[in-house]
Amino acid sequence: MDTQKDICDAIGAVLPGLSHEVVAAVEDTLEKLGTTTTDDLQYITEGDLLPVLKPIQARRLVAAWAQNNSTASTSGMASSSPQSVQSSQSAASLSPPSSAATSSPSQSCSPFLPTWADSFQIPWQKLPEELMQTLERQKRPSARLRREMVRIIVSEVMKICKNPTKSNTTEIAKRMVSRYPKSLEDVIDGDVIGHGYHSLVKQLQARIENVRRPDTPKITKRKAESDDTDEIPAEQKASIQDMYGCVNWEPKFLPLLETVESQLKKKEEMKKMFKDQNYAAEDVKELVKSTYYTQRKDINKGTSILKLRQEWPFLFHEAGMAGHFQQLTGINLTEAFFTNLDKKGERLLNFLKTVPAQKQKQVLECLLKLQSEKGRSSGCTEMVLLLLAYFGEKEENMFHYVEKTSLAEEVEMEAVPATPCLIVCGSSCFTADCFMLSIDQKIVNDHITAFPCAICLMFGSYYCFNIHYPVGLRSTLEFLQRCFFSINPERGTKVEHSNRRKVFAVNPRVLTLIANLADHEWT
Repeated sequence: MDTQKDICDAIGAVLPGLSHEVVAAVEDTLEKLGTTTTDDLQYITEGDLLPVLKPIQARRLVAAWAQNNSTASTSGMASSSPQSVQSSQSAASLSPPSSAATSSPSQSCSPFLPTWADSFQIPWQKLPEELMQTLERQKRPSARLRREMVRIIVSEVMKICKNPTKSNTTEIAKRMVSRYPKSLEDVIDGDVIGHGYHSLVKQLQARIENVRRPDTPKITKRKAESDDTDEIPAEQKASIQDMYGCVNWEPKFLPLLETVESQLKKKEEMKKMFKDQNYAAEDVKELVKSTYYTQRKDINKGTSILKLRQEWPFLFHEAGMAGHFQQLTGINLTEAFFTNLDKKGERLLNFLKTVPAQKQKQVLECLLKLQSEKGRSSGCTEMVLLLLAYFGEKEENMFHYVEKTSLAEEVEMEAVPATPCLIVCGSSCFTADCFMLSIDQKIVNDHITAFPCAICLMFGSYYCFNIHYPVGLRSTLEFLQRCFFSINPERGTKVEHSNRRKVFAVNPRVLTLIANLADHEWT
């Protein structure tokens, strides 16, 4: 009789490189679909597996399981008809040589012959000596040398294949970065962004498009390559965006020593602690950790923000949200932010105040405005406001300004975005002594005294409460996510879905800023 181990082995036989977490997710998906034996695997479709696997992985599993079933059903026929096998072999021996062997270079990149990129010889010997010296010394090449490298690589690629795909350039970029990671990897102060080779892929693709442009009929609209998530049914995309960056989105079991009754008791204990304002932050984190299972059940079933605030008030304050965020993502919310702020904040600010960044009108206007601000200076405040300006994203999507003495009940919420927003009590983030956090146009925390803590709570809300990044803040939030909160998923997106927008593993504008920062010299 087939067991769960047989199904696990059936997955591992086809995709041996999957992590234990992904295998467990596949098994869980199969179980929900009603799979009880390995014979049931033949009825699984690609769409069934897309919520937990990449499209190619799903196709490989489905194809292998279908083939296994076909092989099993025809093995008797095959063994009883050796004559047919012999005739097939004879026909094969008389057939002419494969056309692939004599095809022209431009035809060798047929979708049926996808291996040319694997054997492509990267022309290191044709690169300028200055560039090779830089690479060998493990230094980052200048923007000029990097562009020259991309031009030479693409020139050689086009001799072999006139229409290289993104998967081809990804394979080449991966090998280049693997050979010279110190020089070519996407990294900021030691932190690798995404896979580490996305910006090089982007440059190779852009160069290929430029080279091909004269041959492309202007009347023909090129279809954008779809991202992995584009192949997932619409009803499943929301949950994938919710789970983006999470390692424990929906725990399956209560902690061993917990029961439903003990969870309710601890929840009531936390509500009383919050009401009496008599608690220690560490005690709150421990209680949040032990009741995390019940919190996620309430959040994932769509409980309203107001109801969550009544039942789990600490989730909207620093100690509680930090504890929940760590269980959810494996990242310490405030520690990650402040550590990265110390490591990268000054470098980012220095770059945003340089001439290249100031070529953007919004950045220059923001700098002039910041120079005229009076009050306390804050590197964190400057950094966030300049990031918004650099990406051309509106400040009012993140901040809503009210009178310095305004109370929560006096704020006109109609003008506040529905997504997490910081309400600034005062005319400037620099001079404000108090901030409020709003989610779904409801004030959930009316007393935050420090701007960095306010940013942490605002950002953490997107993950803790399954909220997608708004399109109007997609670049700023993803840059903060990758560079300051150390959340670097390899695929998917947290941005709210739009049929009109191409989805990238890493936002290209974020990649560009990361590359510019890596190349930026400062003292």
